[in-house]
Amino acid sequence: MSGIVGSSAEAGQIHFEDVRLQNGLRVILHEDHKVPVVCVNIAYHAGSKNESIKRRGFAHLFEHLLFEGSKHVPRGEFDRFIAHAGGHDNAYTTEDLTNYYEVLPAHQLELALWLESDRMLEFAISAESLQTQKSVVKEEKRERYDNTPYGSLTIRMNRLAYTDFPYWWAVIGDMETIEAATLADVREFYEMFYVPENAVLVVAGDFEPEETKTLIEQYFGSLPRGRQVIEQPVFSDPPQAEERREVIREEPVPLPAVFYAFRIPPEGTAEYFALDLLTDILSSGESSRLYHKLIYDLQIASDTAAYVDGRECPGLFYAYVMAAEVDCGTSALELAFAAVLQDVMEQGVTERELEKAMNRTEARIVASRVTLQGKADQLAHAALIFHDPAVVNELLGEYKKVTLEHIRQAALKYLVPSNRCAIVYEPTND
Repeated sequence: MSGIVGSSAEAGQIHFEDVRLQNGLRVILHEDHKVPVVCVNIAYHAGSKNESIKRRGFAHLFEHLLFEGSKHVPRGEFDRFIAHAGGHDNAYTTEDLTNYYEVLPAHQLELALWLESDRMLEFAISAESLQTQKSVVKEEKRERYDNTPYGSLTIRMNRLAYTDFPYWWAVIGDMETIEAATLADVREFYEMFYVPENAVLVVAGDFEPEETKTLIEQYFGSLPRGRQVIEQPVFSDPPQAEERREVIREEPVPLPAVFYAFRIPPEGTAEYFALDLLTDILSSGESSRLYHKLIYDLQIASDTAAYVDGRECPGLFYAYVMAAEVDCGTSALELAFAAVLQDVMEQGVTERELEKAMNRTEARIVASRVTLQGKADQLAHAALIFHDPAVVNELLGEYKKVTLEHIRQAALKYLVPSNRCAIVYEPTND
């Protein structure tokens, strides 16, 4: 290993050491001896935005496939190795990355390093595994999206909010593109993205740094770089000029509902932090703007919320309201909804509201770092998306820079009808 980039050890922050192997693999070590447990987390800068249009859902399918076996691990044995060692493992895929992790007793660290290095070593996926996981992913899509009330929302909203950029399709993909994937496609994706220079390995927990560096060099140091230069897609969609709307009547949902999404700047920007705090002001707790107006005052809603879907490229600000009764018209919901947002743009928010939102945000950030896996995940995310793991220790400070005027100006700029995508569910009585 060589090239120690930096570390952080200020009180209340995540201390770490940041090094690189000669093959380009970034390694982040977070030492924590409170309990005899370690977390091994490896993230690849390959999500659904790195797929081709004909292979939508491929990154997520590939996540499933990597649990099917590798060069020296027989099919179905990966999870068994971890379970027999007293640990647990999992993975997830987003638009921007795919993350794998194992949490297990500290003395089993070498096992996790070997397993992850073997997955990166050589393509070893069989046609049988591919067919099995196609079926698993298609069933997951049916359960989570196709046969769940409002389950189509994110798929429909992405297709409204993005026109050309590959955020327009869902991470889960489409039935036909999942089924169309071939073993040759799988190999091509693996050889392109599952290479050391496109990954971040985080080890967090009870370990000795020098011994762990030796093990990492032993298992990962000889893995070759990829044969191609990886270029992340550049955001190319033009600004939205007018509202995009879809009314859904054919899906069986229990209550009328209105969902809005506004395109916002990428995760980690100043305006992103302002808008994230605004979602808390709008919908966290019974004193929040949307709850108080639509549920308590007007009594026309049964549920309402706002949140940001942060991404490496421009993401979305979501806000929704669900009717109190099945025969409630969505026009009344939209009028009240718009009035709340308009008041924020005209009058801004109060110091007390911002203080409460900031307190909740600080508590959320602290809570997300209670577990080793939470800390490892955040370090890997920052290293891939922001190219600097030290960002994890700067987040709270960035939120604290947000002022009342920052929030009002961000709302004025982004939460306007011309930047709005609306999906309205109007169930029929049939």
